[in-house]
Amino acid sequence: MASGWLIGVMVELAGEPAALRHFFAVGHEDRAKAEWKAIDKALLIGRVAGSPVGGLEPVHAVSELSAATIGKLALKPGEVRALGWRWPRRWITLEPGPQD
Repeated sequence: MASGWLIGVMVELAGEPAALRHFFAVGHEDRAKAEWKAIDKALLIGRVAGSPVGGLEPVHAVSELSAATIGKLALKPGEVRALGWRWPRRWITLEPGPQD
């Protein structure tokens, strides 16, 4: 079971021709609640896209975050951490593999 979620939110910014995907790490087990918390944080950056952009839904779960990853990167329960628009490989590469 996930201890948190990596959520992508398509955010429309002034001066950008299309919405950009911003990533958020959310320390919440429930996927739907994690998505809403990410939306709340994204609204501080700009307007959330109202329809899919480039085949991506405006709000989507990118991956689950394990307790180990959350612990290593010090994400507190209920915390929403904005990770920016670049692919958050650090958050994904810490996920345990099949041998863990």
